[in-house]
Amino acid sequence: LCPPAMSRRVVRQSKFRHVFGQPVKADQMYEDIRVSKVTCDSSFCAVNPKFVAIIVESGGGGAFIVLPLAKTGRVDKNHPLVTGHTAPVLDIDWCPHNDNVIASASEDTTVMVWQIPDYVPVRNITEPVVTLEGHSKRVSIISWHPTARNVLLSAGCDNLVILWNVGTGEMLLALDDMHTDLIYNVGWNRNGSLLVTTCKDKKVRVIDPRKQQIIAEKTKPHDGTRPIRAIFVADGKIFTTGFSKMSERQLGLWDLNNFEEPIALQEMDTSNGVLLPFYDADSSIVYLCGKGDSSIRYFEITDEAPYVHYLNTYSSKEPQRGMGFMPKRGLDVSKCEIARFFKLHERKCEPIVMTVPRKSDLFQDDLYPDTPGPEPALEADEWLSGKDAEPILISLRDGYVPVKNRELKVVKKNILDSKPPPGPCRSHSTCDSDFSQPALEEVLEEIRALKEMVQAQEKRISDLENKLCQFTNGTD
Repeated sequence: LCPPAMSRRVVRQSKFRHVFGQPVKADQMYEDIRVSKVTCDSSFCAVNPKFVAIIVESGGGGAFIVLPLAKTGRVDKNHPLVTGHTAPVLDIDWCPHNDNVIASASEDTTVMVWQIPDYVPVRNITEPVVTLEGHSKRVSIISWHPTARNVLLSAGCDNLVILWNVGTGEMLLALDDMHTDLIYNVGWNRNGSLLVTTCKDKKVRVIDPRKQQIIAEKTKPHDGTRPIRAIFVADGKIFTTGFSKMSERQLGLWDLNNFEEPIALQEMDTSNGVLLPFYDADSSIVYLCGKGDSSIRYFEITDEAPYVHYLNTYSSKEPQRGMGFMPKRGLDVSKCEIARFFKLHERKCEPIVMTVPRKSDLFQDDLYPDTPGPEPALEADEWLSGKDAEPILISLRDGYVPVKNRELKVVKKNILDSKPPPGPCRSHSTCDSDFSQPALEEVLEEIRALKEMVQAQEKRISDLENKLCQFTNGTD
């Protein structure tokens, strides 16, 4: 027999060893929501400190519902929706720099960006702030740039990745010759200088979008044929989920400097749902939620072997249809909450709170390092020109109070500006906007027509008034 000292396992020290998940009370859930039944590996749900947005079933087009976080309980069946797409919505993502702006991607090949008011509107929201058209097939992935204002990425079934400047409605970059097949997922690194993508051709690619170059590539990080997912984690490493040849679900950790061999590769189980990874950079915890699973597994990623340390599993009875993940600034720091998930069922959304048990009521510095706030670090054109910047961090010591509704202004460039009319240079004092002659004449023509219409209406009103006078005089 082993001496007792030898047989005792050394337990790794970690402040996250006892993290536990708990669903909220029944009255804190969002009930009576018809969650979309579209078969798509998107998470179907997006949350921020103000709102929860969920893709829903809708007749004759695509829609999602937006609820203020506090509006829990049964959702009125007439609650307004965001409806503008002509086919199902496949992905939604809140802007990290404006809690009232959300983007949606659809089977109708477009991406739309919406302004959501702080009050609950009376009618459906049908008018996007801007519609982005550039894909030729359905668009299944969208993701905002983490540090540059108004930069949005979309990826479609045309194997194309497009970067947009939402503030002008323009396409910034199109990465069109990089993927030979369907793109499964796209993720930014922390400062938005690189992308990681997974594709049906079984490759994981790391892309510098501005140089339009693949800087690293790994074929078959997992041997199975089912979809792979990849995200950036701390120090630029890449975390993947996929399947083995025997259809066992796996996770992998990779170093870009040596992309051939994984730092860690672990097998988990034989379920067939694709594992969606959600990563919290502040705690270095990655949460794995399988579509159709009824559990959330979580792991801590560290610098010492075995690098990916299993922490625990949150289990429930009901399978999840999708999952939303709250940004750090939306959590309750007074309760030592380090993550909050919004689990979609068939007819409801159930928040699940992940907590580190602590006895003290004081602010726990070690659990809440400064975290990315809502201010962008760069403008779109600065980023495009090659600048990089880390996220602007905020302290959560006093909790985070969401800022008031800020409007997204889209300044579309005047097409007429790009071709100045021939002829002598005009002084700007005579005409501030660069109107060409035909455009000016068109406007004047419209004004003339409107004047005529107003005069005609005035004449009609005075005729009716005269008739009314005659009629009333006749009856006296």
